[in-house]
Amino acid sequence: MIASEGSVQVAEITHFVYQPPATAQNACRILVKPNLGYPKKPPVTVSMGVLSTVLRGLRQASPNAEILIVEGVCSPVSLGEIASRNGLYDVMDQGMQLIDADTLPMQEYPNQSPHPARFPSMLAPTLLQEVDCRISVGALKRTVLKEEPLISASLKNLYGLFPRDRYKARSPHSRGQLHRPSVPLVLQDVYFTIGHLFDGAVVDANEKFISVDWQPDRGSAVPIGKVIWGNDLLVVDREACRIADELTPDYVEAIERMRDETRS
Repeated sequence: MIASEGSVQVAEITHFVYQPPATAQNACRILVKPNLGYPKKPPVTVSMGVLSTVLRGLRQASPNAEILIVEGVCSPVSLGEIASRNGLYDVMDQGMQLIDADTLPMQEYPNQSPHPARFPSMLAPTLLQEVDCRISVGALKRTVLKEEPLISASLKNLYGLFPRDRYKARSPHSRGQLHRPSVPLVLQDVYFTIGHLFDGAVVDANEKFISVDWQPDRGSAVPIGKVIWGNDLLVVDREACRIADELTPDYVEAIERMRDETRS
């Protein structure tokens, strides 16, 4: 079932208190997908301040839940090492577990788009269907691909869930197949295979990362001081762009049109 639009909330970074979606209340298992794919500090990756606030909010909603923090890296550095460098272990409780997405059992998710861009289905962790609640916690970044700006927020963050072994191209450390024919087009398939399963999104906009080229780990930071969250990835990403003075990405508008088409 394709997720419906929802409200969006914005807070100053110093006043952020996470309010999880209803599916997190008394859940048994919760999956959190943070942007931690690179061995870099924020704003290339999500800050521990924002991520720890999200984890605390989920723990308050479900005191006994198993909270699974799942990410797939984009470099030779292991997820455990990235987590250690960034201080993730310091904010995890005993009921939380860090999992490298590439180590999980996988299954094909059908593309529910009325107009698939490239993939009729996509391989992603079976775990997505074995939890009660799924949250994407993204960093706000702008890179340049084929001379066009690309905004990464909560939807683009989901790239880390796809296995590199299936989607690698020239580099075994990245998912180059998900850049062909273009990231904006493939993001449409990402949404209609696994994106619509997500119950909530958080965008860390304390700083906006701006790259001068395609590399999402080299650039500069612009202070914004905000956190944006809600229960709909597209609505959250649209609001994050507005607050960061960025144009709404074409892929967000295209997905919204197709989502409306599926309901008509």
